[in-house]
Amino acid sequence: MGKRGALAGRRQQDYGEAMPAAASSCLSFDRERIAQLVHRFYDAIRADAELGPVFEAELHDRWAPHLERMVDFWCTATKVSRSFRGNVYGKHMALPRIAPRHLKRWLQLWKVHTQAVFAPAPAAELQDIATGVARVMHLGWFGHLPPPGALQHWIETEGADACAA
Repeated sequence: MGKRGALAGRRQQDYGEAMPAAASSCLSFDRERIAQLVHRFYDAIRADAELGPVFEAELHDRWAPHLERMVDFWCTATKVSRSFRGNVYGKHMALPRIAPRHLKRWLQLWKVHTQAVFAPAPAAELQDIATGVARVMHLGWFGHLPPPGALQHWIETEGADACAA
C-alpha cells in the first residue's frame, strides 16, 4: 500500500493529508480548552531538550501564528470548528533530520498534557487523533505504517528507538 492508500479515510480534500477523519462529537471540546492544551503542550515542547531545538529551528520568531494555527487544527480535528485549512503532511515531510525519537517524544508529551487538561475520555480521544496523525507521519518519514496500537506501545517502552513495523 502506498502513501495515498495509507491516507484513505481522511478528509484530504478539506484539511490536508494528515487530517483525522472525524473525532467523536459526543465529547465536549471547546476552543478555550483546546487553546489551553495547545499552549501548555507547546510550552513543554519549547522547554524539551529533544524537541525544543527542532521546533525552534523551524519557527524561531513565528511561534504565535503557529500556536493559533495549531488551535485551529485541533478545533477542526475535534469538530469544534472547521477553521483549519492546510497540508499538514506536506509541511511535516519537508522538515529535515526528523528521527523516530522526535515522534516518540511528541506523542509522550501530548499524552501528558491531554491528561492534565482533560478528563480521561476526551484526553483519550485527543490521543487517538494524535496517534492517527503520527502513524501517517511515521510512514512518510520512516517508510512504514505502524500497525494499530504499535505507537501506544512504543511510547511506553523505555529505550525503544524505532516503532516496530
